[in-house]
Amino acid sequence: MSIRNLDDLLAEGVSGRRVLVRADLNVPLDKQTGEITDDGRIRAVLPTLGALVQAGARVVVCSHLGRPKGAPDPQFSLRPVAGRLGELLGAPVSFASDTVGDSARSTVEGLADGQVALLENLRFNKGETSKDAAERGAFADQLAAFGEVYVDDAFGAVHRKHASVYDVPARLPGVAGRLVLREVEVLSKLTGEPERPYVVVLGGSKVSDKLAVIEALLPKVDRLLIGGGMCFTFLKAQGHEVGTSLLEEEMVETCRNLLERSEGKIMLPVDVVAADAFAPDAAHDTVPADGIPSHRLGLDIGPETVAGFAAALSQAKTVFWNGPMGVFEMAAFAGGTRGVAEAITKADAFSVVGGGDSAAAVRALGLDESSFGHISTGGGASLEYLEGKTLPGIAALEK
Repeated sequence: MSIRNLDDLLAEGVSGRRVLVRADLNVPLDKQTGEITDDGRIRAVLPTLGALVQAGARVVVCSHLGRPKGAPDPQFSLRPVAGRLGELLGAPVSFASDTVGDSARSTVEGLADGQVALLENLRFNKGETSKDAAERGAFADQLAAFGEVYVDDAFGAVHRKHASVYDVPARLPGVAGRLVLREVEVLSKLTGEPERPYVVVLGGSKVSDKLAVIEALLPKVDRLLIGGGMCFTFLKAQGHEVGTSLLEEEMVETCRNLLERSEGKIMLPVDVVAADAFAPDAAHDTVPADGIPSHRLGLDIGPETVAGFAAALSQAKTVFWNGPMGVFEMAAFAGGTRGVAEAITKADAFSVVGGGDSAAAVRALGLDESSFGHISTGGGASLEYLEGKTLPGIAALEK
């Protein structure tokens, strides 16, 4: 990757310098208690923050959380993240109660060498996500004033043309953090000459969300295993009854064309777990994929499908997985995701988990993260990288 990275910056020396770090601290919060339910994204940025702290930098961290509508919203505050970040770093993290206002300015000015501050949610300001370049630029000017240099370690946001990702590095010398550098190095292996057989597992709810990556990957992979809610549109394209399962009717013909062009590479479920309702305690059983009752909906792939997918994965030398196989949040419908994930860990292959719900499933199901070659922090970013798209945050660092 032809961009400067954190080690280049550290070699120059950062002691006493203000370093603005764009992190991805968009962690899930319990709606009732406001507590963090998965701190994986906080842990992912620790190598970069720890190195800057040790080198004596005055570290100013900024991030988004959730989708507030351009104004302060207490349910999306980063305050609990500041507490957890301080626990993980082993030192208090100062928290600014606004992003670029009086609290932010005084918090940044109060930093000593080796100390860390976290600004309030970037998306509390309209300028962060604005499509108007001038409005975005004005917000970027305010953010950039808090740093002498900029580090992007938010891979989960590099596919967004947002002020903190795209416009700030036009105003400050910018480098890639350790997480971003690692993500791009890993994903470049998948877009280059991956060791074969190369098997991709795709799940999630909608074919439309994954269509571009399917189109991009089909010529490159040896097998493409499709589960999750998106499989029902493919099954419908084969002429099967899918009951009340998730279905994108407008994508049926597209799926039919993909199957015809796939040269047998696409593997679909042969059985599914069908339920009476979308509920954790719904009555359910396993039925053939071509025999889903009209009043039921599929919520997971079945055991025969897991066995077939596992057999394909056992032959793989490179694996990319994005999207759960079923509604893993409900114990009754988690077996498919667990079975496929365990099959990936057993394969003698370089494996990449493509962020988002897949990464959440690995942690929620208690699987050993070290059993995978790499777990990405950015589902959307990793998919767009594999599609061959230009990622604005990476392009900004290359300028």
